[in-house]
Amino acid sequence: MDSPPQRPAHRALTVVGGGVIGLTCALTAADAGWRVRVLDAGTDERASWVAGGMLGSLGEGHPGEDASLALSVESVRLWPALVKRLDDPGVVTATDSLFVAASATDIEYLRHLADFVWAGQPATDAALQSVTGRDIRTLEPPLSSRLVGGYRAVGEWSVDNRRLLEALRAAATSAGAELVSARVESLADLDDLGSDTQILLAAGLGTAALWPGVHLHAAKGEILRLRRTRWSVPPPGHVVRARLHGRAVYLVPREGGVVVGATQYEAEGIADRAPQAGGVADLLADAIEVFPGLRTYELTEAGAGLRPCTADGLPIVTRVDTRTVVATGHGRNGIVLAPGTAARVLSILEGAEE
Repeated sequence: MDSPPQRPAHRALTVVGGGVIGLTCALTAADAGWRVRVLDAGTDERASWVAGGMLGSLGEGHPGEDASLALSVESVRLWPALVKRLDDPGVVTATDSLFVAASATDIEYLRHLADFVWAGQPATDAALQSVTGRDIRTLEPPLSSRLVGGYRAVGEWSVDNRRLLEALRAAATSAGAELVSARVESLADLDDLGSDTQILLAAGLGTAALWPGVHLHAAKGEILRLRRTRWSVPPPGHVVRARLHGRAVYLVPREGGVVVGATQYEAEGIADRAPQAGGVADLLADAIEVFPGLRTYELTEAGAGLRPCTADGLPIVTRVDTRTVVATGHGRNGIVLAPGTAARVLSILEGAEE
């Protein structure tokens, strides 16, 4: 294998954070000729380790969140190129999504979301189709007969979040980036980098401790991982996002199983990473109501992640001084927004925007 090309020192970048944002930015910068080093504090610090991996606008676009929706639409369009760059098509676990409802009230809720996302907002590349209960069971026979209708979003993908992180690490390394296991407690830990090295702070919630002007709060979300057994029906081929009597639950296919999620509520602090029994019980009950065959699956993991959120719901992607750029605050949309954020970070690094 040929050695990576040597990069000039004045295009050196140190990325603090080895989650999906940090790694996607690192890969994008390395591809653009930067000499990149990633400082990764490990799995526990990555919100993207506990995620469903859905790439869509209907489920994430809500009235009043126009700016957030526009960012999502822009970034989703970059995902096919990123998957091609990773050279691992298995990262993609579904290419279509089903939004299903258990009552007329739930269908009306989905209709409001559809009207917001597809009428008068930034156009998405997915095609939205109205579906009846019969349509749902034709598309996904194992789903409950209690589901009365909803929508199919053709072209709304999902990805395997953990396989994605592995693929990003491999691609970044192949592009010449250096990945280092290290915990950065303060910017003083980076004093030896030299003034000619740019720094990207992409450490999720930890970014606030590294740059006091960054204000974040933690939203806790629980995720379940279930594995198919020899007696189980196969997992759905679609992402299934259900509305059940006012509650939301989703099932996202994985190889040999599903991910079920997700709760969301304020965390008690940065150490609040243990799943609560009530949240796990509610997710399981709702998921089984949507997909009864899930009863025969094995529950292999109940996890909780802390999402870095901002007061206005928009990520912070900006230069904060002559050598430091911040990319954090992506909340529940970190995976969706990763390629869009990486493109913007590279633009900032190369002086096209501040």
